Amino acid sequence: MKDDYLWDKTGEPDPQIQQLEEILGTLRYQPKQLEIPEDLPLPRRRNYVPWLAIAAGLLLALLAGGIWLSTRSSREIPQRQAEVTPPPVIEEKSPAPVESKAPERRPDSRKEVIAINRHRPRVPTPVLSKHEREEALMAKEQVMLALRLTTEKLSLVHKKTQNTNPANQIKNQHRVG
Repeated sequence: MKDDYLWDKTGEPDPQIQQLEEILGTLRYQPKQLEIPEDLPLPRRRNYVPWLAIAAGLLLALLAGGIWLSTRSSREIPQRQAEVTPPPVIEEKSPAPVESKAPERRPDSRKEVIAINRHRPRVPTPVLSKHEREEALMAKEQVMLALRLTTEKLSLVHKKTQNTNPANQIKNQHRVG
């Protein structure tokens, strides 16, 4: 048998190969012309006009909002300068002057005051006397100390409960296997 027959049908054919070709010949590809049924619905063209109109409307709304906010903020800057002035401190004569531990930071210029207070809500600040302010700072320090003590105690309790007995840490679990 020549190997050429298998590739280009030249040479002598082998009887077994001819028999296989006859058996498998019924399964050979038979080209057919494509038939499209007449009642097949054609795909509709998509209409993008409503989506474009919605997108354009949203874009216009965002643009109008941005312009409104920019003009609004430029008009309100002079008004905010007047509002930013610090509240007056009423000095009372106290029996023993107590110095505060953290000095208050004052802004250097009016522009810095505006930049700091631009995003804060407008809340009227209470006017405290010097003595009342010192009492408030002392109360704050006491609360902070109490919170630190509570945190330490809770941490200690947590450590004690976690390190009790390593053999008994796995409780109420079923054995696997």
